[in-house]
Amino acid sequence: MLITDEWLTIIEHAEELIKIMASSEVVEEYNKAREAVYSNDVLVKSIKEFTILKERYEEVQRFGRYHPDYRTVMKDIRLRKRELDLNEQVAALRLAENDVQQLFDEIGMIIGKTVSESVKVPTGNGFFTDSSCGSGCGSGGSCSCSA
Repeated sequence: MLITDEWLTIIEHAEELIKIMASSEVVEEYNKAREAVYSNDVLVKSIKEFTILKERYEEVQRFGRYHPDYRTVMKDIRLRKRELDLNEQVAALRLAENDVQQLFDEIGMIIGKTVSESVKVPTGNGFFTDSSCGSGCGSGGSCSCSA
């Protein structure tokens, strides 16, 4: 790929957008929430234990209910997940993550649609679509395409 003045301009604008996003209130709130979770030693220990339990859960899932530790692991994973879900700091972090994802999705949609209405922009949110067709390609939707 040949770097042209046009590419350099795009890169400069992207870097400017990154700086604006990084200093946005949404990202600052995320950073505060993340710091609150990962500066709490008890919570960090609990998250690490949950991560280890998730690996055990994945191993048990391969064999399903025939695994000798199936019931124990299933119960433990649900209890630990609930414990983490009910933690105010973890809940605040998850909400902040969702807000940052929404910001990224919205910016991606704006950029994609600026290029063309038919550009497909994948997002992490079901509210946004990654299809240029209103009801999806292959369905004969608003774009009248079909697979």
